[in-house]
Amino acid sequence: MTEKITILHTNDIHSHFENWPKIRRFLLAQKEQLEKQDDSSVITVDLGDALDRAHPLTEVTNGTANVDLLNQIHYDAVTIGNNEGLTNTHQQLNELYRSANFDVVLANLLDIKNKLVPEWAEPSKIITTKNGTKVLIIGLTAPYTLTYPILGWQPISPEKVLPKVLAKNKGKFDVAVLLSHLGINQDRKLAKEFPWLDVIIGSHTHHLLKNGELVNHSLLAAAEKWGHYIGRISLEIDDKHKIVAEKAETIKTDELDSLPSDRQEIKGYEVHGEQLLAKNKLAKTTMAMTTSLSGPSKLVDEGLKAIMEKAGTNIAMLNAGLFLQNLPAGVVDRNILHKMLPHSMHVMRVGLNGYDLWRLVMEMEKNHNFLIRFPQKGMGFRGTYFGELHYAGIEFDKAEGRLYHNGKLVLPENHYEIAVPDHYLFIPFFPTIDIVGENKILYDESLRDVFGDYLAKHYPLNS
Repeated sequence: MTEKITILHTNDIHSHFENWPKIRRFLLAQKEQLEKQDDSSVITVDLGDALDRAHPLTEVTNGTANVDLLNQIHYDAVTIGNNEGLTNTHQQLNELYRSANFDVVLANLLDIKNKLVPEWAEPSKIITTKNGTKVLIIGLTAPYTLTYPILGWQPISPEKVLPKVLAKNKGKFDVAVLLSHLGINQDRKLAKEFPWLDVIIGSHTHHLLKNGELVNHSLLAAAEKWGHYIGRISLEIDDKHKIVAEKAETIKTDELDSLPSDRQEIKGYEVHGEQLLAKNKLAKTTMAMTTSLSGPSKLVDEGLKAIMEKAGTNIAMLNAGLFLQNLPAGVVDRNILHKMLPHSMHVMRVGLNGYDLWRLVMEMEKNHNFLIRFPQKGMGFRGTYFGELHYAGIEFDKAEGRLYHNGKLVLPENHYEIAVPDHYLFIPFFPTIDIVGENKILYDESLRDVFGDYLAKHYPLNS
């Protein structure tokens, strides 16, 4: 007698609530339908990056609104993505899952203070099906070694932690499933190195495997991003609890039925978030500040001053595409600020000698025209185009190829400090920052909050 195990999976929703009503209906209907069958068991999982602070409701609740939505499914296991782990403070992440009705499975992130898996997670979980098949669920997230320690977390590489988790569970499971927020290349690598992983469900790189992919002994599955797809894996298990057949498929949410109430629900999440954000007043400006992808920009000028104040430098660089809308005259609240700067990025202080500063500017000048309309996405950027680069504290003489700082020639042996968004460390256009920069990411505040603090200081509400 065979048993059927269905694994339903979601990933990288990124607060795209426009697809949530359809996803919820599908998952709940599938669970109800399949669980009625005597030889059928259902496991539901989410692969992380369910939240994104680009959505106002996520921003104002620090992601707890997203957890409330996940609770509607009652997932069997959820792992975290970099958006849960790196856009929340240590305390916010510790509090994020307090009301969760699902288990968070995460094996490769430790609290730096005690070197233990956080109390809101467990490295693995074993689910026993109706017919007694034991399914081991392991969760792994992308180990950002540069940024997680700043927040008090110690990431561990998958290659180091997987052998320990598998050894600890040796003899206790029949089927091993990895919830991977690592990316497609890492998934393929792990499938070759760890043949005990029967199923690897992938995310993070937003890849789509419509009908799965077999690598070594592992079935790889993935359902793209933003709730565009829902994943479904079907396993046939024999009476010895071994897999005899397997299939992965994806369901396109656009092809699922809508209800008249969906639009109202989706809009309600946005309106509620904006209303809550708008209650927090920050500053009062006497004149409008405008921006554009190219040309002079009062808003970018103020942004340059803001990041210089934060980093304690007298040089700064900023791209105009960061500002998604103008700042009108009058009271500035958190909702206005969030709409203008929805990005998940921070200010970074970069130390360079004079020659390397000149080389960095040369990289920027070379990419200048190309980047104005470059459709940037990801790595913290939540806008549309990169936009024109602006400088403060330095002037570049294109005719002579010389760089000046406050009217004086930049000298090769002198040391200079520059304020930039940490985004510049992760994009490929300015390699000097990564190769030779003395980089310190100021992770205590988002770029949005840095600009809000600057406005509150220089344009106070009571002015």
